[in-house]
Amino acid sequence: MSTVAAPTTWVKSSYTSAEGGNCVEWSPSYAHAHNLVPIRDSKAPHLPHLTVTPHAWTNFVAFATTHAAKS
Repeated sequence: MSTVAAPTTWVKSSYTSAEGGNCVEWSPSYAHAHNLVPIRDSKAPHLPHLTVTPHAWTNFVAFATTHAAKS
């Protein structure tokens, strides 16, 4: 059985503020090493993370960026 180490380094969204907000963190080093992008809630880092494909992550960021600009 093969196990993959959990991400150890996380980067906060550029939308994160001192007040918190609705933000995510992701692990670029893990994504590069495993070709999977782990994401988690920046306000609840103790909870499990979600892993998505790079394509799904790119689509999510594009969607969030487009819709955040309209808010």
